Amino acid sequence: MTFSKMFATLKSALKGEEHDYTRGSISDAVILLSIPMILELSLESVFAVVDMFFVSKLGQNAIATVGLTESFVTIVYSIAIGLSTGATATVARRVGEKNLEGAARAGAQSILLAVVVSIFIGVFGVLYASDILRLMGASAEVISEGTIFAQILIGGNTVILLLFLINGIFRGAGDAAMAMKSLWIASGVNIILCPIFIHFFGLKGAAIATVFGRTAGVTYQCYHLFKGDGLLKFRRQYFHFDIEVLKALFTISWPASLQFMIGSGSWIFLTRLVAETGGTAATAGYQIAFRNFVFFILPAWGLSNAAATLVGQNLGAKQLDRAEQSVFTTARYTTYFMTFVTLFFLLFADPLVRFYTDDPEVAAHGIHALRILGSGFIFYGLAMVMTQALNGAGDTKTPTRLNFICFWLFQTPVAYFLAKTMGFGTTGVVFAIPLSEILLAIISWYYFRKGKWKEIQI
Repeated sequence: MTFSKMFATLKSALKGEEHDYTRGSISDAVILLSIPMILELSLESVFAVVDMFFVSKLGQNAIATVGLTESFVTIVYSIAIGLSTGATATVARRVGEKNLEGAARAGAQSILLAVVVSIFIGVFGVLYASDILRLMGASAEVISEGTIFAQILIGGNTVILLLFLINGIFRGAGDAAMAMKSLWIASGVNIILCPIFIHFFGLKGAAIATVFGRTAGVTYQCYHLFKGDGLLKFRRQYFHFDIEVLKALFTISWPASLQFMIGSGSWIFLTRLVAETGGTAATAGYQIAFRNFVFFILPAWGLSNAAATLVGQNLGAKQLDRAEQSVFTTARYTTYFMTFVTLFFLLFADPLVRFYTDDPEVAAHGIHALRILGSGFIFYGLAMVMTQALNGAGDTKTPTRLNFICFWLFQTPVAYFLAKTMGFGTTGVVFAIPLSEILLAIISWYYFRKGKWKEIQI
């Protein structure tokens, strides 16, 4: 690809021009979709790093509070990603069939479903925030300081759910640039407000800034869904409860939510195990390492989301071979990217962690964890592409089973065995992560190659 063509492709991707992803160059299709998705999630991960930078100045208890709370909030993200997965698969299939009204109707029904779910989560979070922190292994000081933070963050989960869900709708329609812009707005507002609100309100200011930022992003999304000139046109009548569409969405979404909840549950277990075996300093170091891990893993999510959209749209257009080839092309690009990240983590773990803290004990834990996490990045990326490809086809049950095997039947027992039985402590906990991801990459590749996902009907 010449420089001029690369520049033209980049410009087209960022502008959000409409494309038919069921025709033409597969490499171009992957690039057009993945560039805005990578940039979208990269800024989200920039916010996670900036947020931790400012929170870390408040001390170990503040870092531990954010880490423990967000470990629980990953359940909310799991539900959001599950609903988003169902919306992406359904909308992409309808767009591939050239049924744009059906795509818009499915998107509207998924929003209704998300709002209902978020109300229950919010009430639970506000009432039981301190119990959640206690369950996560927080000390009395962390519970005292962090309960209000947890209440605000979990209580405001509606905008978190909607931000991810509506972006899933945009991605399914192939409008990755709009998803990018909405998350940019949300993260940009977060980045601006976070230090200001922390200065005036302390730790709870970080939670308030997050809710404000997410709200700004959702407002932008809704404007373009109802007033914009994109591929999908939402109408008020699409928001009347449609039992058949809701059933179809629920059938795809609940295994996807369970799929990511399984992973979240494993992370919660590992976080608690770190707190038990290493204390507050180890927890703080682990959270810093994990924030850096997230910073570099989210772009791979962008590539894997591109694979999901291409699979869904090409299956809708009855282009089965093109759907499969799209995944192989995306996997190749992901491998290139993840090889670079692995080397970067192994070589620069020390300055990355010390950017956040000058506490020698916290830094030592964070550097050690970051190098172990970095060793498995190629496998993380391959597993993400394969599982998202299956999700994009509407086969959400297979990745759910694979996650259960790799995370609950393998990762958590291995982490406990290494940490407690073998006496490796937090090192054993972190080491279980790349081991389980290698297993997931191998098994998910096998099931994708079997090709049963091509037979899924939505």
